Amino acid sequence: MAAVQKSGEGSNPRGIPLAPFVDNVGDYVSSRSEVEGTLKSFQEMISKYQFMEMNTQRRTVGLKEKIPDIQKTLEMVKFLKMRRDKDDDDDSDEEEEGLLETNFELNDTLYARATISKKDTDEVYLWLGANVMLAYPIDEAQTMLTEKLRAAELSLSNCEEDLEFLREQITTLEVATARVYNWDVVQRRKDKAEGKGDDEDKGDSAG
Repeated sequence: MAAVQKSGEGSNPRGIPLAPFVDNVGDYVSSRSEVEGTLKSFQEMISKYQFMEMNTQRRTVGLKEKIPDIQKTLEMVKFLKMRRDKDDDDDSDEEEEGLLETNFELNDTLYARATISKKDTDEVYLWLGANVMLAYPIDEAQTMLTEKLRAAELSLSNCEEDLEFLREQITTLEVATARVYNWDVVQRRKDKAEGKGDDEDKGDSAG
């Protein structure tokens, strides 16, 4: 049994177990009576890996859509903060110096023009999801968005790594399935050649 790696004897950093690697079928299946159960077990594991793969793919798609939105929001917060800090450094007495004209996107095809004064950039409102919006001081908003972006990028990297790992495990199990099946075919031919399969064949014919 030393040449066989059993499922559960290892995992990736997210705890996804390694699939069993069948190097020598004779060490893994001791008789033909164990073949059916072994193949069924492999198929169940393949189904579980495929289910995890589907969920990970869905999460990957969501992160790839989410990350650009976070990046765009963070860039805007940095821009507003830079303008505010620049105006503070200029120490201008003219209120017009701190005005910013911009267009707000109301939907995909509709924009509204607005003028933002320096005092309006001390805090920003951020969507947190589930129809929740909170006001943050602009410095806190930048910190929060930076951390959120870093976490999302790490999650995406982990998902992509998990997808590759899952595909490797599925391939390993498909190879293991083929090896056990081929071993069973060879053993069946051997048994038939040695006359061990005669009674079984007669029984099948009678049925």
